[in-house]
Amino acid sequence: MVIEDGKFVELSYKVIDKKTGDVLRSVEFPLGYIHGISEILSAEVTAELVGHIEGDVIKLPVDIDKIYGPRDESLVFTDSIENVPEDYRTVGLSVTMANAKGEQKEFIVTRVDEKSVTVDGNNPLCGRQVIFILEVLKVREPTDEEAKLGGPVEDILNIPNTQKIH
Repeated sequence: MVIEDGKFVELSYKVIDKKTGDVLRSVEFPLGYIHGISEILSAEVTAELVGHIEGDVIKLPVDIDKIYGPRDESLVFTDSIENVPEDYRTVGLSVTMANAKGEQKEFIVTRVDEKSVTVDGNNPLCGRQVIFILEVLKVREPTDEEAKLGGPVEDILNIPNTQKIH
């Protein structure tokens, strides 16, 4: 069965830094979605999956700037460590902050030293050239329940087995 709109697709992926070869992101559990309905992938990645079958491995260079825009250094903030609660002094921690208008944005703690803490509101992939390596694990008709709910049942019920690929 080939990937096309309305088919249930299960895949795994990893994101590789084109320059260093380092794995920047991967999934612990396979991702399931209904193609054309419950998209969890960027449009650029989704378009490349059409026509592939179970067992295919797709290596796809992705222009992260097209997905997130270029890196914005105005979203990087460093503050004195005394001004930052201890709970927020862990590299990799995701912190939600709000501006004066109440608009929220996710920031990631990227650096902590004895004097300061730095957070970054850019997506961690911004500014990198990456390759998505996707492995198609399953392509099938969705169950009646999946079709009715518009996606995998475990996603609708908030059972964490998928992550959105931005």
